[in-house]
Amino acid sequence: MSVTAAPPAPVDELPRWDMTVVYPGLDSPEFAAGFADVVARAAALEALFDAEGVDRGETGRSAADAVAAVERVVEGLNATGEAFETLTAYLYGHVATDSRDDVAQARLSELERHRARLGTLRTRFTAWLGGMDVEALVDRSPLLAAHAFPLRRAKRAAAHLMSPPEEALAAELNLSAGTPWGKLHDNLTSQLLVRLEVDGEERERPMSEIRNLALHPDREVRRRAYEAELAAWGANALPLAAAMNGIKGQVNTLTARRGWADPLDEALFAAHIDRETLDALVGAAREAFPELRRYLKLKAQVLGLPALAWYDLFAPVGRADREWAWPDATAFLLEQFGVYSDRMRGLADRAVRERWIDAGPRPGKRGGAFCMGLRGDESRILANYTPSYDGVSTLAHELGHAYHNLNEAGLTPLQRETPMTLAETASTFCETIVREAALTRADAPERLFILEQSLQGSCQIVVDILSRFDFERRVFAARRERELSIDELNGAMLDAQRGTYGDGLDPDGLHPFMWAVKGHYYSAGRSFYNFPYLFGLLFGLGLYARFREEPDGFRAGYDELLASTGRADAAELAHRFGIDLREPAFWRASLDVIRADVDRFAELMGPKAATASA
Repeated sequence: MSVTAAPPAPVDELPRWDMTVVYPGLDSPEFAAGFADVVARAAALEALFDAEGVDRGETGRSAADAVAAVERVVEGLNATGEAFETLTAYLYGHVATDSRDDVAQARLSELERHRARLGTLRTRFTAWLGGMDVEALVDRSPLLAAHAFPLRRAKRAAAHLMSPPEEALAAELNLSAGTPWGKLHDNLTSQLLVRLEVDGEERERPMSEIRNLALHPDREVRRRAYEAELAAWGANALPLAAAMNGIKGQVNTLTARRGWADPLDEALFAAHIDRETLDALVGAAREAFPELRRYLKLKAQVLGLPALAWYDLFAPVGRADREWAWPDATAFLLEQFGVYSDRMRGLADRAVRERWIDAGPRPGKRGGAFCMGLRGDESRILANYTPSYDGVSTLAHELGHAYHNLNEAGLTPLQRETPMTLAETASTFCETIVREAALTRADAPERLFILEQSLQGSCQIVVDILSRFDFERRVFAARRERELSIDELNGAMLDAQRGTYGDGLDPDGLHPFMWAVKGHYYSAGRSFYNFPYLFGLLFGLGLYARFREEPDGFRAGYDELLASTGRADAAELAHRFGIDLREPAFWRASLDVIRADVDRFAELMGPKAATASA
């Protein structure tokens, strides 16, 4: 049966980002010289480490000599790290937008070998600090005092290191283990084509386009796209299951050898929070499941369905007459960011005017959206824009990341190493600004649409994120014993979804291959790429509530908070706003905002909400 799709965004008219501000092209002499310079910097840094005796333990040098040595090493790490960050972003910018670019893939692979050397040097630096009196160093040097937080963290991390030769071997082996497995996922999924008939035309379409059909108002289109997607994941599941098993096995092995009780403990350390904070956060979120399931039931009612299937999660509700063409979307964002501050508006204006954004979906381009720092105060944003409010909200989210990067401009790489938990603060805040403005301007049907879009996002981050968290914990535990089959991975994912979505979704209409969809699982260096999103959403909502209470006093403190996310842990930063992250009360208050949105949603639905219950 033929189905009809809504007109796609005019891809040819959507902007592509400009990377030529760094180098004219991959074949340019400037790029060749820049690449050679980064390699030379890495070699020089390694020579400096050897000359300074950077390794585990100290050799009885004087206090003054120790301070001078650590200063030289910190300066070298920062300078080399800066150069690597820009070159990596430049090359990844090519690969992310065209995974078939063999030249970019080859040069990125080559760079990764040198980045591994840098990682080994960072490990040596950490081990070296483990044998030093860091507090004495900080007291004696303004430079080291400015880096007190990363130095103290390194001192703590040193207790979880293997021997220097073992750490060096692990870094080298990762180039033929975790890194290629992650690259396999990126390349396979970005090039995956799915055959589907749309508008009477049957052809192969990129997976990102197929997944975007989840936003389509016609349920038959959504269902057929979902079924085609599941078939495609099933046909390609074997290499992805191998990648999952390889990465999780590697992480289990190394975390145990490094003295971590569990991969989650290492992830919490990287996230700058403790187990008590996580328990308060996750416990409060699970308490909110009934209200979010109530939202899903309300949505089913308004769609005239007995229950939602997975492919109904993103179905539009309310009147979506407005098509958010790219110029309209960016103009709206500039206006709303300007209401908050001229500085935030200026950032968004630069992003549009200076072509920081690669907006449209196309074959070979990775799905989803992200923001990465490029150089100085510049960022680059990848999106797969659809002319819907969801597209506008996603763009606001990524511009929030760019605003965060702006506030960290001028800091050294060591000072701006922001954990995932705090990395979502500005993005959530900017999304909320835009949502509240859109709700204020809309009539009742459009308010229903926008509010439901917001609840979609909240449901994904509270309910779906915790299903991914539960799934990953289960996989790590099972992988200690043996590899998991495709059926076992599917079963673990379905169990996790049933546990969080509960009776909010049709149990026969879930998504067993979400483990294959989400690239977050395929990083050996970043496990549990899930609960930080929950932290970010609720922390951002809590901060927005403080902003509404006292706008003028909030602004200066907020920018300073964003500038400090690599220089203090989450609890300390929250304390500046009178927040105790270990108390469930704060998280419950943020979740109350979402509960209120469910109530507003029910009110806007009117009589249709009467039969939906928690």
